[in-house]
Order: sequence, then C-alpha cells, then structure tokens
Amino acid sequence: MQVEFSTFRPMHREIRDELEDAFHRVMEESWFIRGKECAEFEREFAGFCGCRFAVGVGNGLDALYLILRALEIGAGDEVIVPSNTFIATALAVSYVGAKPVLAEPEPGTYNISTDQIRRAITPKTKAIVPVHLYGRPADMDPILELAQRHRLYVIEDAAQAHGARYKGRRAGAMGIAAGFSFYPGKNLGALGDGGCVTTDDPQLAERVRVLGNYGSGVRYHHLMLGTNSRLDELQAAFLRVKLRHLEQWSRERKRIASRYLEEMDNPSVCLPMRNSEKYDGVWHIFPIRCRQRDQLEAWLSSRGIGTAKHYPVPIHRQEAYRGMYEQDGYPEADAISRTELSLPLYYGMTEQEISHVIESVNAFPG
Repeated sequence: MQVEFSTFRPMHREIRDELEDAFHRVMEESWFIRGKECAEFEREFAGFCGCRFAVGVGNGLDALYLILRALEIGAGDEVIVPSNTFIATALAVSYVGAKPVLAEPEPGTYNISTDQIRRAITPKTKAIVPVHLYGRPADMDPILELAQRHRLYVIEDAAQAHGARYKGRRAGAMGIAAGFSFYPGKNLGALGDGGCVTTDDPQLAERVRVLGNYGSGVRYHHLMLGTNSRLDELQAAFLRVKLRHLEQWSRERKRIASRYLEEMDNPSVCLPMRNSEKYDGVWHIFPIRCRQRDQLEAWLSSRGIGTAKHYPVPIHRQEAYRGMYEQDGYPEADAISRTELSLPLYYGMTEQEISHVIESVNAFPG
C-alpha cells in the first residue's frame, strides 16, 4: 500500500464547487488586490482567532518581518527565537537588521523553553518570538510574564498553528501580534502563497498594512519605506472557503493523531505528547523521534509510506548563518534534527492507510 506523506486531493475534492465559485466571483468582480474578498477574510480570520484585527500579507515570513518593522525593531537590537524551528523565524529578524538569538526547546514539547529565554535576555533584547511548532502551542503564560517583567514584545509565530488553543485561547491572540502562513501545506493553506498578521493593537495593524503597501496609506503618498506584501483577492477568496471547513479538518487531524498515539507501540520510537486541556494542538505535523531515524525512514519507504524531516539542519548549522553561532552550543536542537521523523497525517486518510502506518512503525526492528 502507498501512503503519501501529504496530499490535498481529498480535501479539495469535497470543496471543489465552493472553490470554483470563489474563483468565478473574483473574476467577475475584476478586482484582484485588496478588495472585498481580502477585507472579508481579514474580518473572518480575526474573529476565528479571537483578535480585533487581521492584515493579509504575501506570506508567513513577511508577516513576521512586517510586525518587527512596525514595532521599530532593527539594527543593534536582539530578538530571541527558538533554536528548533524553520529558518524563516530567524530570517525575519535578520531582515530588519536585528540579531536572532537562539534559545533551546523543552525536550518534551519541542517548543522554546522559558528558562532558556530567561538566560538569553540581555539589555539589547527587544522581543521574543515563540513558535507554536508542529501545531502545538508554546507554553505562553510564563513567556508572557517574563516578557512583561523585562518590557519585551511577544510575537507569536503561528505559521503551523491555525486554530490551536492554549488554555482556551487561540494561537494568534496572545502576544502583541502574530504571524501566520497560508503556504499550501499548512492546515489552512491557500492555492498559492499568503500570510496574515493578527493583533488587538489598531496602530500596529495600520502600520503593518501601510508597510506592506509600499509604505502608503493613501495612493501615491508614501509615509515610510515600505514593501510590496499583500494577500491577493483570489487567495483570500479560497481561504474564506477553507476557513469554513477548518474546524472539521482539525477534528479529523486530532482523531488520526489519537489513533497513532493509542496504537503505536515500538520501544525504538518516541511519540509526541498528547493534547490536553492546557495544550490543544492541531497536529500540523506528527513528529516522532528515533535514534535510528534514517533506518526507520528507509523502512517506511520500503513499505510505501512517505515521510519528512522537520528540520534536518538546525539554524545554527545553516550556511546562511555561518560564524554567528557556536556550533555545539545547541544540543537539544541538534538532537531533534538527528532523530525527528514526520509521519503522514492529513485530512482524507483512509482507515486502511492509518492502520498501515501504525503497523509499519510497530514492525520496525530497530
């Protein structure tokens, strides 16, 4: 049996008519940038997250970059980010001229550790960017308390956490602002690229909007050195359709994850933590750990099962950041990068496919 690591086909088949209607609606309107669809999606997504404002932007990296720009973080400043995350989190900090300072994750959750953040704070620190990695919320309350004590901004990287909850609060509604990605592979994914900033701060929302529109709030009048980063009408229309189904898709992802957690039993494999009343993750990724990760990857491939690694080269070992970080200074990130393997988990998996993944993991000789 073949089991793809991920596919959008079952999801898109179910909503094909709705997506086609959205496409024709935009074509008939003939307004393709910052029109009615984007405005409505911003309103709907802000409501979904429990925020006052949402601003559509070009992608998830731009969302973080524009938040940092809007907060006037730049050269000479430091921003604490996880050592275990996709490089975009650090790149956003670098793009504004600040220094990304890496803090290690908690071994059990893969998310940034408050204790490690505390050790990384210096007089130059201006913000903390916790990532809700793999769709599991970071432990936000102690991070927020620490930030308040040191007068630091907290910016959520919620690129993988659409709909996740921490103590009942949605991802994207806990810091000064949050950056979301709508890359097609996300739980709420466009049919292209896209991103969004959420916040309760009206001035911050307006600054992000102006910065993403060439620094202009009124046409041909440019208040600041902005960039071009806007969520286009077609993607906004598609996202409006998908947002209506997101809760259903999230429930199915949680159900599949529950089967994995309940039925996988191999002493060579370490399973992720379960959801709880405190951490209600949305399982963007189902990460397992195995000391023989490459052998497990090959074993599953031989049985027709697709997998992925998130992320095999940590930030401090990337060529782009050569010389900035101590190579052996981030043992947790290194350990995760050597042992993490992501299993198939997507809306539309059949019971037979789920069972085949479980049986194959359990049969791995280790």
